[in-house]
Amino acid sequence: MVALLEIGALLVVLAVVFGAYWIVKAVKPFIWNAILGLLVFLLADLLVGLEVAISPLAVLVVAVGGVPGAVLVILLSILEVAFVPGAIVFVL
Repeated sequence: MVALLEIGALLVVLAVVFGAYWIVKAVKPFIWNAILGLLVFLLADLLVGLEVAISPLAVLVVAVGGVPGAVLVILLSILEVAFVPGAIVFVL
């Protein structure tokens, strides 16, 4: 005979599995966008030879922004606004 506690535990497990499925389903496009952005960033750096300073901030912008973030970092580097390799930054 199935106890009421076992039915409750089964319902909790099903709710957790269902919730995890919906979270993964919602986050999946963002993960793919970040992977494609990092790939564009690395291909522009390695194949084309664009000199972009690979810093933790640049990688964060590309990972969060995806392909548009990679294009933004590359454009800012070309225009020498930010992410310029060899730039010395003084912080007061």
